[in-house]
Amino acid sequence: MFLDRVKIRVKAGDGGNGVTAFRREKFVPRGGPSGGDGGIGGSVWIESTEGLNTLLHLRFNPEHKAERGKHGEGSNRFGKDGADHVVRVPVGTQVFDPESNELLFDFTEAGQRYLAAKGGKGGWGNAHFATPTRRAPKFHYMGRPGGECELQLELKLIADVGLVGFPNAGKSTLISVISAAKPKIADYPFTTLEPNLGVVDMGDFRTFVVADIPGLIEGASDGAGLGHRFLRHVERTKLILHLVDVSSLSGRDPISDYEVINRELTKYDVNLGSRPQIVVATKIDSMDEPERLEKLRKRAKKDKKQFFAISSVTNFGVKDLVNAVSDALREMAGEADEI
Repeated sequence: MFLDRVKIRVKAGDGGNGVTAFRREKFVPRGGPSGGDGGIGGSVWIESTEGLNTLLHLRFNPEHKAERGKHGEGSNRFGKDGADHVVRVPVGTQVFDPESNELLFDFTEAGQRYLAAKGGKGGWGNAHFATPTRRAPKFHYMGRPGGECELQLELKLIADVGLVGFPNAGKSTLISVISAAKPKIADYPFTTLEPNLGVVDMGDFRTFVVADIPGLIEGASDGAGLGHRFLRHVERTKLILHLVDVSSLSGRDPISDYEVINRELTKYDVNLGSRPQIVVATKIDSMDEPERLEKLRKRAKKDKKQFFAISSVTNFGVKDLVNAVSDALREMAGEADEI
């Protein structure tokens, strides 16, 4: 099960209390204050890791607490610091304040850490307050409480390429052909209910990651169909493959489909609408009206977008498409290095 949004509560450990104590050993003639300080409470950290691609593990474990610091003891013995608690999340997770919706942290690579709640300071024992004029302080400080808050975690998949299009445009079939991903494929709308990731191996240690986004329909940016819940997963992609069904089986017009999806992308995010895009005509093995393909080809040319016609079932044109995607990503990486 894919889960991309969850709310958690974090509580750092309280600091240990200091202690009031005096030395009374037989061979220590004047003794004196010997109360040790309390330990520092453990903190709660959120850390990104490559081993996860969903927030499902946090759904039934919303409470996260760090260990409290131990209390100080006599004979100047300090309390032990509390152990930190680490909440592991996938790369691409964003941390929000649930009340203000302020973005607190964005995990864009593995190994990043965010301090979600800081452990409380340990209290001072009475030995801490001893001075030449105050030789027997009979007081100590209590430990400070650890930080506590509620956080909203949202996952935006990090992929090089995002597949978008109407339901049953052939996105799941394509990703199953070019990668090892095995999404559900069936002949009815909204077969894909959650994003799927696939890694395309080009050989010579060259790979890129493709995200299959659940089908969009008109009004998706306003919540229609599966809504904008999954549109955010396209935000981080470098390149969009816009799949359009040119067979007559869908009963829709390819040009209309093409315009609707682009309009929804722009309504959701202007930057997303201007993202580099390759137009892909799908299901040409089932095409019985060649003019549908030609109209889409001309429209893509007019919009100055690369165009490919493929059949994932017969593999026609798929290799050329994958090579073009790889070349486009390498070109983008070269431009980024120059900048």
